[in-house]
Amino acid sequence: MWKNHNVWIILLGEFVVGLGLWAGIIGNLAFMQEVVPSDFHKSLIISIGILAGLIVAPLAGRLIDQSRKKTVIQFASVGRIISVFFMFIALYTNSVIWMILFLITLQIAAAFYMPALQSIIPMVVKDKDLISLNAWQMNARTISRIVGTAAAGLMLSYFELKWLYIISLIVYILMYFITNRLKLDETINLSVQDKEKGGFKEVLPMLKEHPVVLMTLVLMLIPTLFLGSFNLVIMKISEIHQSTTISGLLYTVEGIGFMLGAAGLKYIAERVNISTLLFGLAFIIGLMELMLLLADSTFFALLTFGLFGFSVGCFFPTTMVIFQKQVPKEYYGRFFSFRNMIDSVVFQIVLLSTGMMLDLIGLNGMGLVFGIISLSLTVSFLFFSKKKNVIMHAQ
Repeated sequence: MWKNHNVWIILLGEFVVGLGLWAGIIGNLAFMQEVVPSDFHKSLIISIGILAGLIVAPLAGRLIDQSRKKTVIQFASVGRIISVFFMFIALYTNSVIWMILFLITLQIAAAFYMPALQSIIPMVVKDKDLISLNAWQMNARTISRIVGTAAAGLMLSYFELKWLYIISLIVYILMYFITNRLKLDETINLSVQDKEKGGFKEVLPMLKEHPVVLMTLVLMLIPTLFLGSFNLVIMKISEIHQSTTISGLLYTVEGIGFMLGAAGLKYIAERVNISTLLFGLAFIIGLMELMLLLADSTFFALLTFGLFGFSVGCFFPTTMVIFQKQVPKEYYGRFFSFRNMIDSVVFQIVLLSTGMMLDLIGLNGMGLVFGIISLSLTVSFLFFSKKKNVIMHAQ
């Protein structure tokens, strides 16, 4: 796998685009602190960009299935480059409207880029290497998040805000040339073009025909419960301990756990049945949500986030491989767009629910609710898979 130059391009591209993305996110937060006084208005502005991505998701999925994936990725890279110029205008005019245009363009580009990239991965490696490439791709994304946020925060201390977006622009241009070097043997699927352009409505019958895909899709709700509440939970734990230091430790422990999980997944997957692995990870994540009941202890708080990071580092690459192996290739674009859209919607619902529950029942109550939901889903689908004799293939 490591002799394949396409693998290095995908990993390098994931790291590079992550640097630009996180530089932009930190820049956006700094810009909004200056011009948008209301936290509610800030959340609305961010939601507008996410909504734009959701609206174009059906179109993105259809076009990805009907087009060359490399072409889609390059057009998405051009979209990211264009978006940065909107932000330069926003900085020059001190206008929130131009920032909203920046967010909309960036989210639309992401709506095309991510599903296309997920569709390309099975084209560049053999089936036996899928789990490794998906794990290393997520590691590259995690490292770019850590490096990107640290570097952006440091730059804000010494340079003007515009320099974050100059870095983003350079990174996105670099990304275009990196992806241009992809060498893929792909042909346009004419059978998909000839079909009625039904978008996601054609994905639903496919899900019924492949129950393992539907089951895995629902199981992804379990880590999303934790991830959607992640920042709010860390802030709450920081308040409980009356320490800002613990928030940094929790982020660090989770990030290290994630990278260790992704790096060790190939070794684990060779020794554990994929079905056992997926349900075992889902069960552990549910337990970690229940462990939030002990978050007033520094040790248990760090242990919870470390084990959660490790479990998620194994869980997401495993689910991605199941999708890439079980979903018919002609549905890749639409399915991955559909999956990303569901993720975004659920993430927003979890985020709002977390804020409400933290106000009403506190961190302990929220952890109890999320843990019960997660463990109930895990047990229910475990019995379902045994009863229906659902077999997972990912190795």
